[in-house]
Amino acid sequence: MNVFDTAKDIRNTIDLGSLPDVYSRLLMTGAIIVVLIGIRFLYNSLIIRKIKNIKTKYHWRKAGDYVLFFAGLLLIGRTWFVAVQSLATFVGIITAGLTIALRELLIDLAGWLFILTRRPFSLGDRIEIGDVKGDVIDIRAFKFTLLEVGNWVDGEQSTGRIVHVPNRDIFRKRIYNYTIGFRFIWNEVSIVITYESNYEKAKKIVEGIVEKHSANLPEKAEQKVIEAAQKFLIYYSSLTPIVYTRIIDYGVKLTMRYICSPKMRRVTEHRIYEDVIKAFAKEDDIDFAYPTYRIFKNPEEGKEGLRKGGT
Repeated sequence: MNVFDTAKDIRNTIDLGSLPDVYSRLLMTGAIIVVLIGIRFLYNSLIIRKIKNIKTKYHWRKAGDYVLFFAGLLLIGRTWFVAVQSLATFVGIITAGLTIALRELLIDLAGWLFILTRRPFSLGDRIEIGDVKGDVIDIRAFKFTLLEVGNWVDGEQSTGRIVHVPNRDIFRKRIYNYTIGFRFIWNEVSIVITYESNYEKAKKIVEGIVEKHSANLPEKAEQKVIEAAQKFLIYYSSLTPIVYTRIIDYGVKLTMRYICSPKMRRVTEHRIYEDVIKAFAKEDDIDFAYPTYRIFKNPEEGKEGLRKGGT
């Protein structure tokens, strides 16, 4: 028995002979909707409720909703287009009408199919699309939902706001995925010490700290790079943390570059900064630097050859 036989059974069950054709079809449409709602209720009550894992429960519930949605679409469509025996003709008529009247919604549906088949992102991924950044918590036929991070909150942590994004935006805006493929990001933490500080000692200290907080991650990341290389052109010569040195206006800048999980960025920064502060506090020859103004008197402090100029 297929969905069309089910529609005939519902029609035969209800005595529609004495009703005008339009009313009979409306009544049968209502009956189909009631039956599908009942099936959904039983499905959620008897099957979904027994699943304990939240993510598994979500996937099974969404799968059931999709099946019932398309079954309802076919049953109701068959009710109103009885004379149209060819499913291809029926779909063609529906598509032509919807293309004109519901263009944006059709693009949303196309976006939904693209998300399901090509998977530019999945549930739980952290993405940025347009000016919105967040974790994907729901994917539906016309929109997907993000739990926003960043914005006025530093460190890319959750703001608590829910953002609904129409699926059509995946065709119109760039999507940045923090977790697909490589599943790690490079992060940088910088500090500045005075010119007079023992920068070599300071560099060794911060190297030890950043290695401590990224322990075992390079090995895990290397395996992820190997997996990602099967699909993307991703290559890194080294995944171990490194400290770069740079001279700036008011001191020596030490930048720690390391890999971390996208959702652990702020936590790792916090731990690294705390360890650096504690370590430098024990050293007499290392001081943090900050922007300052200095008055330089060339006649008194300048080089002897320049002081002869009198200015």
